[in-house]
Amino acid sequence: MNDIGPGPESAKKTLRRSLAAVRGELTADDVREAAAALAARALGLPELAHARTVAAYVSVGSEPGTLALLDALHARGVRVLLPALMPDNDLDWGAYTGPDSLVRVQHGGRMALFEPAGERLGPEAVLGADAVLLPGLAVDTRGMRLGRGGGSYDRVLARLERAGARPALVVLLYGTEVVERVPEEPHDLPVHAVVTPSGIRRFH
Repeated sequence: MNDIGPGPESAKKTLRRSLAAVRGELTADDVREAAAALAARALGLPELAHARTVAAYVSVGSEPGTLALLDALHARGVRVLLPALMPDNDLDWGAYTGPDSLVRVQHGGRMALFEPAGERLGPEAVLGADAVLLPGLAVDTRGMRLGRGGGSYDRVLARLERAGARPALVVLLYGTEVVERVPEEPHDLPVHAVVTPSGIRRFH
């Protein structure tokens, strides 16, 4: 009997654990310096330079930092949408108007998230975005993204696909998180670009 090895779901879990462990070793200074470099790189992306509406997220813990980028986009006059996690793991959206527009929300036993404090615009609000910044743990040379495993952004991507919306899909990562290959499942979709502190890589 042939051993066909672990399925993509199991392989994803293993890879997530190892990548999260590396992130866990980063210092606050590491995260802060990377966030500044990421913002500078991302602001040069034509997809963000010409965007009127960007769906993004607030980084937590040792994730590649997004707040500097959110503030810079808002200062440019870009409409920035941020997610609010719903009980079924789907995402609602609200507008970001600066650090004071965020509220810390504890979701059960999981990590607390920073979410928009204002009006909820509904899950469909993401359909109006010109670019969507996706959280992730890795992306491979084909543009396949390894998410955090909650499935929230799989729903967002499926919603965009169903509606025929074609925003630019961009992942913010540390340089070591661009890998040769991530395990994929049938529902996984490639992204258009990855931004790291040292540069930008595009996928076709």
